[in-house]
Amino acid sequence: MKHTLSFFLFLVVAAYTLPVWGQHNVRIIHGPYLQNVGTDEATVVWVTDKPSVGWVEMAPDDDSHFYAQERPKYFDTQIGIKRISSLHVVKIEGLQAGTRYRYRACAQEVLEHKGNQVIYGSITSTDVYSKAPLAFTTLDPAKESVSFAMVNDIHGDNARLEKMVGMCNLEQTDLFLFNGDMVSYSQDQEQLFSGFMDKAIELFAGSVPVYYCRGNHETRGPMASQFKNYFNPKTEELYYMFRQGPVCFVVLDCGEDKPDSDVEYYGITAYDEYRTRQARWLEKALKSELYREAPFKVIVCHMPPFGGWHGELDIARKFFPLLNEAKPDVYLSAHLHRYVRLEAGENGVDFPLIVNSNKTLLKAQASRSQLDIRIYDLEGKETDRLLIRK
Repeated sequence: MKHTLSFFLFLVVAAYTLPVWGQHNVRIIHGPYLQNVGTDEATVVWVTDKPSVGWVEMAPDDDSHFYAQERPKYFDTQIGIKRISSLHVVKIEGLQAGTRYRYRACAQEVLEHKGNQVIYGSITSTDVYSKAPLAFTTLDPAKESVSFAMVNDIHGDNARLEKMVGMCNLEQTDLFLFNGDMVSYSQDQEQLFSGFMDKAIELFAGSVPVYYCRGNHETRGPMASQFKNYFNPKTEELYYMFRQGPVCFVVLDCGEDKPDSDVEYYGITAYDEYRTRQARWLEKALKSELYREAPFKVIVCHMPPFGGWHGELDIARKFFPLLNEAKPDVYLSAHLHRYVRLEAGENGVDFPLIVNSNKTLLKAQASRSQLDIRIYDLEGKETDRLLIRK
């Protein structure tokens, strides 16, 4: 009887403790990476393997150790409540233009939320002890120059992405443009990160801002409707504008390339109306002080206005009368998987236009007097150059 009771107690204890033995502390599995970096704000995004509350700790880029004092915390909140999620998005405001900041991304697991009581578990964070903290620099319209790079149509080829990024001097690159079709379709979160974003984070995206211009392939798959949760979050739309140094960037969202009624979309798309609404925004943006006062104006859009497909024709009808009137310095596109360059006046476009190939890297430097755009193949050979002088 004694042995039977002992064995019963062992089973009871084991039933409660085995789940604990099998548990692990919460971990950051993707990120962090930067989005929406502006003159006075930045958004940090990362993913944990368990539901948790997330926050970012900020420190100035001075000689002090990150552990020298308690650092200000910025939490992932919504309507005044700290969000419990595996996807963490923290918008940090009140920053100074052209200033470098160090940061740490943190998360604490939430084990249970019962009534008004919250039971917390373990904490995880990015490393600020054994290596230098992650850091970024806010944008500065007064900066005398800007250096940027653009890749597109990667379609999940991490080796090609790494090769292109390897041709950039990251310490001298202010920002990266992802001009669409970085994956072929958006099946789930893991595909999104394994397809290109984990590699970008490994190489630079935690310190060098990424500005994402959605392509038509990002509009496909179950994750398409959640794209904005990961890229350009905390803003209203996926089309936007910003200025760094002498360049104002206007990033447009092309939508899909076929009619909304096409059988491939199963009745789920409404891009004609979306592009009409976007054109109304574009008309105002091109008249804004931010655009007008910049020495150089660069339009970024995944699709060019030619090719004969519906999306391209809709862009030509709705965007290009406005752009031809505003006369930006260059239009940077992608989509065709081949390199095309038009001079001002060709194909009804009143300014230079570049279609970057899926196998070429675009690198550019701008001062207040010139914009120098160079194209490189996968061997690092310069294949074209567009020099625009004021």
